[in-house]
Amino acid sequence: MKIAIIVRNATLDKCTGKGCLKAFFQRLDAFAAYDEKTQLVGFTQDSGDLEKKIAKLIELGVDVVHLSSCMRAKSDNYEALALRLSQDFTVVGYTHGAFIGRTRQAICLHKGGVPAEEKGLTGAEHGDK
Repeated sequence: MKIAIIVRNATLDKCTGKGCLKAFFQRLDAFAAYDEKTQLVGFTQDSGDLEKKIAKLIELGVDVVHLSSCMRAKSDNYEALALRLSQDFTVVGYTHGAFIGRTRQAICLHKGGVPAEEKGLTGAEHGDK
């Protein structure tokens, strides 16, 4: 399986990506259900030409896009971005921390925009235990 992480551009001004990367490489939180064969093939920000980035992620064979936890907490377009990405990928709306954040629960959508809950999935499948 191939995954990508999209982070909030404004957060990158002061963030190194350590939380997202640590969670992925140590298979914590949103990445707990992935095995060692899962590859991180993209790490990008939410600004710029989104359609071009989506095309590149498709070319790379990305299956799942994770929106960073800072996107969930602070981005006004979190829901719209998740819906757009779900046209081409499964979307998990956080990277580290709890499935239910301080301000809102993570969005989890299967490709095609189907909410994960409708397929019987819960936060546990995305790392919450």
